[in-house]
Amino acid sequence: MTSDNDNEPKSELRIKWPPFMDLMILIAVLVVVKQALIPVTLLYAGPISTTSAMIVGTVLLKRRGMGWRDLGFRKPEGWMRTAGLGVLVFVAIIATSGTAGYVADLLFEDVGTSGRFDHVEGDIAAYATVMLMVWTHAAIFEEALFRAFVINRVLATLGGGRAAEVFAVLFSATFFGYRHYYYQGMNGALTTGAIGLVLGLLYLWFGRRNIWPLVLGHGVINTIGMTARFLGVRGD
Repeated sequence: MTSDNDNEPKSELRIKWPPFMDLMILIAVLVVVKQALIPVTLLYAGPISTTSAMIVGTVLLKRRGMGWRDLGFRKPEGWMRTAGLGVLVFVAIIATSGTAGYVADLLFEDVGTSGRFDHVEGDIAAYATVMLMVWTHAAIFEEALFRAFVINRVLATLGGGRAAEVFAVLFSATFFGYRHYYYQGMNGALTTGAIGLVLGLLYLWFGRRNIWPLVLGHGVINTIGMTARFLGVRGD
């Protein structure tokens, strides 16, 4: 015997190819540009790749009748609330970094940043240059690309839904961790991947309408780290 449900059409996962192609193009730019530049400049390989990806991402979004505003780069409804959420993001990064860092130390050697920022200590010009990178490449570009673009394009590819959200955040976090492997090793990749996971969840929690808290939290935490390096407080 068969039930009425047996005759109902089965739901299938249908990949939407336009957003999938957008995602693959952006990832290709991020990977190829960075890998090509690592032998030339360890310091600027990442920033140049994210800058290139921002340009390509802007073109891809425009082709779809969209812009970065649609992904959360819009004027917040209230800057005080945004600042408060930025504090929440900052605390979340600190907590995740400490917890994931502890686990990573048990599993992998901590190579720090492989001397990538050693030149910053005591050098005001180098510090100013790196701070520019902090608030462009790290705070704005990484949040725009790894949270806003990647998560939204994955969701569009899979058609949305809770399962798609879970996959989108996990994919974004994994790729974010991979992006830091080249100078932080597996220890840093695991830690930054965990941070990326939390930031992705917060992005969804904020409704994908306001990414500025992530930018603020990310920028402040990196500012503190680079300022500490400049002052010689830490030297990894």
